[in-house]
Amino acid sequence: MALDLLGDRWSLLLVRDMMVRGYRTFREFQRSGEGIATNILSARLQKLEARGVVEREAATEDGRSTHYRLTAKGIALAPVLLEMLIWSAHHEQTDAPSAVIEQMEHNRAAMLAETYRRWAKRDSTPILPPFPSPITTRTKM
Repeated sequence: MALDLLGDRWSLLLVRDMMVRGYRTFREFQRSGEGIATNILSARLQKLEARGVVEREAATEDGRSTHYRLTAKGIALAPVLLEMLIWSAHHEQTDAPSAVIEQMEHNRAAMLAETYRRWAKRDSTPILPPFPSPITTRTKM
C-alpha cells in the first residue's frame, strides 16, 4: 500500500518539500530545482490529496491562492523520511551539507519533535537549508 501511494520519486519529494523545506504552493514546488513538469506536479498533488496525505486550503493572505499542507497522515511519514535522508547522505552523493545530516543523525528525536511542532503550529520555516540545485551546480562548473 505504501509503495502504491509513495513509490514514485515525485510523491516523496513533494512530501519532503512540505515537511522539511516548508513549501506550500504549486509555484514553490515547481521552482524547487527538481525539474518536475507541471502536469506531473498537478497529478501528484491531486493523488496525495485524494489519498489523504495532503490537503488544500485557501491562503490566509490571499484567498485566491491555494496552499498545500500535510495532513496528520502525511506528517506521520516524518520518521521514514528522516531515515531516508540520513541513509542517502551516507550512501549516495547529495547536496545536503554534512553538518546538517550529522545533526539529524545524532538528534533524531529532537529533529522529529521540531518537525511535528512546526506542522502543528503551521510554521513553514524550513528545517533544511536550501541546497544548490543540480542544474545550478552543473551550470557553474
